[in-house]
Amino acid sequence: MKTSLCNYSEFKIYPARGMKFVRGDSKVFHFINTKVESLFFRKINPRDIRWSMVYRRIYKNTTTDVSAKKKARKTKKVERNIVGASLEVIQQKRAQKPEVKQAAAEQAKREIKEKKKAAAKKVAPKK
Repeated sequence: MKTSLCNYSEFKIYPARGMKFVRGDSKVFHFINTKVESLFFRKINPRDIRWSMVYRRIYKNTTTDVSAKKKARKTKKVERNIVGASLEVIQQKRAQKPEVKQAAAEQAKREIKEKKKAAAKKVAPKK
């Protein structure tokens, strides 16, 4: 069920209740009853009316729903083992110096190139 708020008193207006007023500049106002409508037209500030939600909010006579919002949970970083490598091995690789990492990467590239050359030599004699 869709409800709207009264532009003056800020009370909930349920379907088939209240009235609308469209001003000359096409702004639409929703009022809950004729009492509120007449106060609006007399330009009486809702802050001066004790039963309006604006007055009650200013003088802290009501609780607000704004503070009831749920706080987002903070994400926790969890380190887990990866298949084929334990957590200790992963942490050791992170702690390695960049020069050592680079040397290991170059060594791995050389091994791959050697395997490709060996595979190419095996394929070539079959002609």
